Amino acid sequence: MKISKLHINQFRHLENLDFDFTYPEDFHIEEKRGKPLDKICFIGQSATGKTGLLELINSVIDAFFDLRIINDHEIIDMGVFAPYNIELNFEANSTQYKQEKASIEIDNKKYTFFEKSYSGGGRDVLDFKNKIYHITPDILSNQNLKIFEEETILLTERYKSLKEKLKDHLNTRLTFDDRVEESIWVSLLEVNINFLQNFLQFATELINSGSVLDNSSQKKVDEWRKRNSNPLIDFSEKFNIILDKIQLEVDIANTKNIIPLKHKITGENIPVKKISTGTKQLLLTSLPLFKLETKDSVILIDEPERSLYPDMQMDLMDFYQNLAPEAQFIIATHSPFIAASFEPEERFILYFDEEGKVAARRGTSPIGDDPNDMLYNDFGIDYINKYGKKAYNEYLEKRRQMLFEENDEVKQKLQDEIESIGDKYNF
Repeated sequence: MKISKLHINQFRHLENLDFDFTYPEDFHIEEKRGKPLDKICFIGQSATGKTGLLELINSVIDAFFDLRIINDHEIIDMGVFAPYNIELNFEANSTQYKQEKASIEIDNKKYTFFEKSYSGGGRDVLDFKNKIYHITPDILSNQNLKIFEEETILLTERYKSLKEKLKDHLNTRLTFDDRVEESIWVSLLEVNINFLQNFLQFATELINSGSVLDNSSQKKVDEWRKRNSNPLIDFSEKFNIILDKIQLEVDIANTKNIIPLKHKITGENIPVKKISTGTKQLLLTSLPLFKLETKDSVILIDEPERSLYPDMQMDLMDFYQNLAPEAQFIIATHSPFIAASFEPEERFILYFDEEGKVAARRGTSPIGDDPNDMLYNDFGIDYINKYGKKAYNEYLEKRRQMLFEENDEVKQKLQDEIESIGDKYNF
């Protein structure tokens, strides 16, 4: 599934906005021309509506999963589109969808909404192989972190009581906010929990048999590990790529927590409650992208840069796409480092026009551009603050004075001061 166009007649404070989410016909990669964007980045001032756009896209796509075609030309609406005065185009499984307020087109065939009561039958409008996942900035919460901080033995015991509730829990649309149901995290971690449960049982049997005291114990452990593959290995290969920047890695030999971490150099175990805020957010965001079926999905992420150092922000989109290579990412960000990971055609800048209304334009800075150029060209920000401007004006004034100064001693003094300011500020 990939979104290709969005026109907003009216949504909250957004009016008459057009977004073309396709690569232009002159795009430098020929095979992508005219096709939906692989990734989309919204940037802009606060209150321009970046978060609202993600919520709108999530709500409208989510509504499609509740629609059913009941005859050759009608769809049960259930009133799900009533709040949305928009037009949305997307493709899913080579099928083209277009939603308008009064109708839906599927491969250019128009269906009107059936507004009378209807008891059943029909077929789904959207294939449930397609999915949409929305990750909000609120994902970093104590409730969501609780399962990762809990000791394995307690988690495995509680898992037994949750097991029956897990069926069909990972459905086609999920929102990861501050109150994700525990059963969703358990569903994502089910394979890991089973592995740890089996290992604890094996260890208990080994101890009770007295084998742990003889020379054969290590051989038995090695044989058990050969028969029972550790699911953390696959996750660590992906997650360690970004953790490497902060000298951490997944500790695949530690069974104390569900996803244990350790310091790469010292080998010291690092409890989840003691890792940085940014690393916690990375863990909570990365696990769903790694575990969920993300093929043919749309993934919405709001402010992924929160609490992350710039070097991690620079590589964040590559990291996410490595976790979910066949998804369309839609990001809202304030970070020039993250924005620089997008082609200018993939960037959409929201701004207030002369009438105070929100308008939109595409980016201009090339992918990988200097963050300062990105701030100036796409964010519309003069990145030199008042202190830097004061120093620059002083620098220019001394250069002007030097041009007209005839006294060699004063001239040399000005030259020294100019060089000192230039070296300090790289003028």
